[in-house]
Amino acid sequence: MTLDFLLTTLIIVATPGTGALYTLAAALGGGRRNALIAAFGCTLGIIPHMLAAALGLAALVATDPRLFELIRYAGITYLVWMAIGLWRSGLVQEQTTEPRQKAWRIIRKAVLINLLNPKLSLFFLAFLPQFVHPSDPAPLLTMIGLSLIFMAVTFLVFAIYGLAAAAMRQGLVERPMRMRLVNHVLAGGFVLMAGKLALAQR
Repeated sequence: MTLDFLLTTLIIVATPGTGALYTLAAALGGGRRNALIAAFGCTLGIIPHMLAAALGLAALVATDPRLFELIRYAGITYLVWMAIGLWRSGLVQEQTTEPRQKAWRIIRKAVLINLLNPKLSLFFLAFLPQFVHPSDPAPLLTMIGLSLIFMAVTFLVFAIYGLAAAAMRQGLVERPMRMRLVNHVLAGGFVLMAGKLALAQR
């Protein structure tokens, strides 16, 4: 592990994406508990992509256009479904009235958001090998170690995002109009992410 890897990882993770957006929604809906669970779920959703990159399976997604398109359209559909739920006062409103939402539901949604994004597999396929020296006697173990560090940074950053959003939750709960506006803004964010994925190329 090098300083370059840590800095690059921090920049990548801190850049807002679907995982961060979902963590914010969960935090505003259910407070700190839901924020941390969502951050954990988004982190778990990275594991399949990192394993694919470490084992070379991501190359299959890169070379098989049908597989790439299948995952991509599934991801677009899921993001649009999330956006519709938010626009109709789904996620944030629902969690506001039921803050003790079951953890597995939050984790399931978070994992699916990252799992149904084929660009993540391709990203890690290109990203991780850059920090493995050609003379490394155990490159697979090194990639796994780097992946775990990436996951730790992801959880930490997403948790910070979530806890910050949770701190503003009470003020929004007491103002339904503002909560509805937050729903719509987050829904628009998911639509933008779906559009970005729709325009993605292998």
